[in-house]
Amino acid sequence: MRIIIAIFLSVFMSNLLFAQQQDTISGKFIIVEKAETFYYKKINGLEYQWMVGKVRLRQGNTYMSCDSALLLNNQLKAYGRVLIQQTDTIHVFSDSLWYNGDTKDADLFGDVVLVNGTQQLFTSRLNYNLDTKIAKYDNKAILNDGKTKLSSRTGMYSVNEKKAFFQKDVRIVDSTFTLKADSLEFLTDRRTAVFKGPTLIVQDTAKIYCEAGFYNIPNRKAEFTHNAQYEGKDTKATADTIRYEGYLAEVSLVENARYESSTEKASAQRIVHNEQSKLTSLYGNAKYRKGKQDFAGEEIHYNGNDGSFKTKGRSRVSEPPQIMEADFMDYSKAKGFGTASGNVIWQDTSARLITKCDTTVFDRSNDYLKAFGRRPLLISYDGADSTFLTSDTLKAFRMIRDSVDTMRIFTAYHDVRILRRDLQGVCDSLSYNTADSLFTFFKVPIMWSDTSQFSADTIYVQMAKKAIDRVFLKKNSLIINSPDFIFFNQIKGRDITARFL
Repeated sequence: MRIIIAIFLSVFMSNLLFAQQQDTISGKFIIVEKAETFYYKKINGLEYQWMVGKVRLRQGNTYMSCDSALLLNNQLKAYGRVLIQQTDTIHVFSDSLWYNGDTKDADLFGDVVLVNGTQQLFTSRLNYNLDTKIAKYDNKAILNDGKTKLSSRTGMYSVNEKKAFFQKDVRIVDSTFTLKADSLEFLTDRRTAVFKGPTLIVQDTAKIYCEAGFYNIPNRKAEFTHNAQYEGKDTKATADTIRYEGYLAEVSLVENARYESSTEKASAQRIVHNEQSKLTSLYGNAKYRKGKQDFAGEEIHYNGNDGSFKTKGRSRVSEPPQIMEADFMDYSKAKGFGTASGNVIWQDTSARLITKCDTTVFDRSNDYLKAFGRRPLLISYDGADSTFLTSDTLKAFRMIRDSVDTMRIFTAYHDVRILRRDLQGVCDSLSYNTADSLFTFFKVPIMWSDTSQFSADTIYVQMAKKAIDRVFLKKNSLIINSPDFIFFNQIKGRDITARFL
């Protein structure tokens, strides 16, 4: 009897060694490498192999180990501390395993963990194909990706393609955000989440909703499309596409961009906002409102820290009662001055004033304006009559008088021309203050009113009730009058005062 058993074991081991040699080449069969206890039995032509204690098996370059196992026709059932090791970086752990050596399909149960380098997939039931290296689950799983955890009810993890697909109750928890979605693709090598449906991202101070796009976790770079919406503590934004650069602290709204807060409102084809610099840039049919300031133009750049702004293209800035239009504007609140150029139009609706020029320097806080280039024109409209004033340079500013009253001062110099229904004049320079309604003409002034001509070294014109009340001529005064333009009356003196009735 012992001789028969010895012959049987000799034949069996020879066949086993031969099978192992063949499998080394083909990797087709599951080979038992080690076990503390080994049982073999053939029933109805089927070869059963039981192994117990520190079981170690191999198929090609894949190694498996467990506490106990049953092998039948290249089908394996393993129990207790199951481990599948494919490479140095891919390991699968579970409590039990059903494995088909022909199809390379492994069904793992219990505390299942698939380890791929620094990534770990946790679940209670997993199907993993050792050929395709694709893992599937339908009983909830968590992918631990360093500082980021991804979970869903069902999904697929492809080691070769470096992708994971998550479906149903998808969650991502990261140190900088949390995400909820119905479906999601995760690129494991780039640590990038690709949105496949309605997605909500929640940060400390903001929420973002979209239905497509991506988020790169290491670079904190994202793009949100399809009904993209942003909501902060006090802000709301929508656009066809919202782009986020986390390290730059910059948000871009692209196409049909809208932004709104309790103090601001903006719209443009593209809006770029930097949270660190507080610089907001708007491009294409741009409109921006903050407090009483209202901007419109092709391109607007506004600094929320100091109220400075720039515009390019035909633009309009309104801060009632003042309105300015120009092709280019640049204002620095810190310096206190700004410039505007290109067909500049400045209005003061309360004082009923319009200034047109090529270039202007202005200070909005102190209500200062200097206009020059291409003969600036000042228009004062007051009911039925308007005053037109042109010169090489125009200035307008406010002054405080008697610590209470304020008045606006206008000065014009070099080759001044003034025209209104009851007054025309020329001089080298001119000033006007609104408090006294007084025009002052300097350096060879000449003035005409009705049929009279006035000249002197200096001329003062006192206005009252929107009409000329008195004219004061100082030094070398001369008045010429002609009722019929045939005979002329002349009055000459050192100083002359003419009163209009």
